[in-house]
Amino acid sequence: MMNLKRHFHFLMASVLLISCSNNTPAPAEPTPVTPITSTFAKGADISWITEMEAKGIKFYNATGSQMEGMALMKSLGMNTIRLRVWVNPSPSYNDKADVVAKAIRAKNLGMRIMIDFHYSDNWADPGKQTKPAAWANMDLAGLKTAIANHTTDVLNELKKNNVTPEWVQVGNETNDGMLWPTGRASTNMSGFAQMINAGYDAVKAVFPQAKVIVHLANGYDNSLFRWMFDGLKSNGAKYDVIGMSLYPTWANSTWQVANQNCLNNMNDMVSRYGKEVMIVEIGMPWDQATECQAFIKDIITKTKSVSSSKGLGVLYWEPQAYNNWVGYTLGAFDNSGKPTVALNSFAD
Repeated sequence: MMNLKRHFHFLMASVLLISCSNNTPAPAEPTPVTPITSTFAKGADISWITEMEAKGIKFYNATGSQMEGMALMKSLGMNTIRLRVWVNPSPSYNDKADVVAKAIRAKNLGMRIMIDFHYSDNWADPGKQTKPAAWANMDLAGLKTAIANHTTDVLNELKKNNVTPEWVQVGNETNDGMLWPTGRASTNMSGFAQMINAGYDAVKAVFPQAKVIVHLANGYDNSLFRWMFDGLKSNGAKYDVIGMSLYPTWANSTWQVANQNCLNNMNDMVSRYGKEVMIVEIGMPWDQATECQAFIKDIITKTKSVSSSKGLGVLYWEPQAYNNWVGYTLGAFDNSGKPTVALNSFAD
């Protein structure tokens, strides 16, 4: 399962040379949304939590007292919960019902909420963006309708339960687009932009104030981000925030270098596109807790320093995963189910 979060520099130089220009003028930039809150977002994606609970896994605070997982995150200084959405997963974790149930729990704790649409039945990441089985034979027009319908359906269910997400991702780690091959950016940037717009319009129709995120992995890779967001701009894509993943493990550098390159990239995105930026995923090996604590503290400080105050927040990916849960080792709990010192940085 480690390959679930393995990030690749798979866009080769030949891809970077592909022209993303369009002869028609780009539509005007969307009207900026009014922020729900200006507080810096500190939080975590804990989408595994219901599956872990069903397996009997417990969570404990630093003193060894058992706590409900989301309440534990809040006690550690987090204010935001991120939840991924799959279309027709088997088993049903991360489907509409599971996402809504988790979102209600987060809302009842007073947590802010980010919804992350993968537009897949399973993991979508830089190495795979597989169409849901029910969408497999759809052309671009059909996929745009499916994106809109799926997005609307999930968000309306949240609204019915009085849950208002502050951010909504349209796609997950879309380094080369999504819903391959139709929406593969290196071969059809226009199609990918149209898919983003289908998601954007659906989000705004249900939650006009929610901020729509386009999310890429490898936040330290400025050439990737310029290639993608230049292409999306040329093709009239609508979005509010540029989301980034940052995993020093895959950066082939120290965390210090990865963080500095990510800060440089964030500032370039603000300058080049006028967008807000957000680190929606971070992680380091659980047994490098002291280093990870320094890493988190530093990237929070750097994100807060982004020009024009456009750095919105930092979220850890599945910190509560412990004891080699499905082979994932970049959580931030020890093998006894207690948070490591790494998460202390969220309380600073």
